[in-house]
Amino acid sequence: MAFEPFKGVRPLSRASALRDSRAGVMLAFMNIPQLLGYARIAGMPGVTGLYTGFLPVIAFAIFGASRHLVVAADSATATIFASRLSTMATPSSAEYVALAGMTALLTAVLLLIARVFRLGFLADFLSRTVLVGFLTGVGVQVGIAMLGDMFGIAVTSRRTVVQVREIVTQLPHINGATLGIAAFVVVAILFFKHYRPRWPVPLIAVVGGIVASATLNFAAHGIAVIGPVAGGLPPVTFPALDLFQVIDLLQVSAACVVVIVAQSAATSRAFAERYGERVDEDVNLLGLAAANAVAGLSGAFVVNGSLTQTAMADEAGARSQFAQLVFAGVVLVVLLFLGHWLQYLPHCVLAAIVFTIAVGLVHVRQMYAIRRESPGEFLLALTTALAVVVMGVENGILIAIGLSLLRHVRHSYRPHTMVLVPGEQGRWQPEPTQPGMQTAPGLIVYRFGSDLFYANDHLFVDEVRHLVDRAPTTVRCFVIDAAAITVLDYSAGRSVGDLCESLSSRGVKVIFGRVNRYLRSDMDRHGITRVVGAENLYTTLHEALAAVRPGLQIHTEE
Repeated sequence: MAFEPFKGVRPLSRASALRDSRAGVMLAFMNIPQLLGYARIAGMPGVTGLYTGFLPVIAFAIFGASRHLVVAADSATATIFASRLSTMATPSSAEYVALAGMTALLTAVLLLIARVFRLGFLADFLSRTVLVGFLTGVGVQVGIAMLGDMFGIAVTSRRTVVQVREIVTQLPHINGATLGIAAFVVVAILFFKHYRPRWPVPLIAVVGGIVASATLNFAAHGIAVIGPVAGGLPPVTFPALDLFQVIDLLQVSAACVVVIVAQSAATSRAFAERYGERVDEDVNLLGLAAANAVAGLSGAFVVNGSLTQTAMADEAGARSQFAQLVFAGVVLVVLLFLGHWLQYLPHCVLAAIVFTIAVGLVHVRQMYAIRRESPGEFLLALTTALAVVVMGVENGILIAIGLSLLRHVRHSYRPHTMVLVPGEQGRWQPEPTQPGMQTAPGLIVYRFGSDLFYANDHLFVDEVRHLVDRAPTTVRCFVIDAAAITVLDYSAGRSVGDLCESLSSRGVKVIFGRVNRYLRSDMDRHGITRVVGAENLYTTLHEALAAVRPGLQIHTEE
């Protein structure tokens, strides 16, 4: 497939460019302080957080496919590599920065390999139900994480459960002024979001917070602020490390890749679903590889598709990567000219803005709709949300994928099965299988509602045997409606072959109807065709039944 640059930007009209330009400016003012916080989590100099919002953002806009995904510093990957690098060098030191840069480069190489092997298909295992639970869990997690800065108390843990305990134990030490400012910002944003959704209230809150802090000297009154921020363009260098250090970093880079692939896929899929769009996750992998490559070469660290920042962009009105390009442009201006003013921004203002975004991620109505329509899927969504809150985003995503696969396997493991039985006006109709059912004296027409493989072949065999053994009259012909069977693996092939031989020895003729070309190929390869006879394999159910009893009328789907 030919490379299509700026796929996440095009098509772009004048009106959409103006809309996304406004959104990009709003995103920058909300997100720049957060990037500084991620740098602190990563153990890197604060300015490197801004670096992740410049060249990596541009690289993804060029090479990626998602119209919504914001690729920059992220807490999940920052925590992963910081825990390892802090044992190899002093945080924020020149050696530590070089290690972080090489980790980003190795991550880019592994992501490129993932692109070559098209691992973007992992997103296909994230159902709409799982995505709702995932977003809800992230909303709860992020909201709780912001409470420390909103209350003016110190929260040191990255685990949500521990954060709650730390907050509860420090409630008597809440800073009243900090809480008052945060509460005012939250109420203002939620109020205007409901009544004047187009007003850039978060942007006004950031600018107002900076002005008020600089004028009234918030820091002197116990209200925490960002503090001094260095400026200037990022240096373009190749990290100088020896081979053994590079080898040591491979494991942490691989861990980052797993989280990046899963989290970016979940985030891009969630926002694409929201707007009825489709996204090519394999192209996104190329964009993520490019973003991490330039991050490693520009003095930054590993970048990821951030759910929180993507939600911030969506909240600001961004609908394409053009908003992210504007965001990168604003970051450049800040690096060159405005870094001095960021030091006055109160932490509580930023936390309040992020808290309102987290509230929007909690999909209570959708969770209720899922519970009403499908209690089983509601349990899956709720489990995903709890996993994200209790075990973290990176583990929550992997658990979500695992639960989705498990649910799919469970459906395949115990599929719906039916038997054609006499109905109204002498016609036959399908009914759920029960021992003792038969279609007509001496005849059973049976349908198995899934592919046959090693996990469910014994269920197929046992149910067929029970139907034959408990039939009210001696069974002479057993017709298998194979419409849902498209694959027959080695284990199932052996089981079905043995079953057919056993029934044949008892005088029961086995006939297969609705055999497609793929199933026929498997039956030929596993010797089932030889056992039942090629003349007993039919492409339609009507042909199969006509071979047994001409002129029969049935009520079923062909």
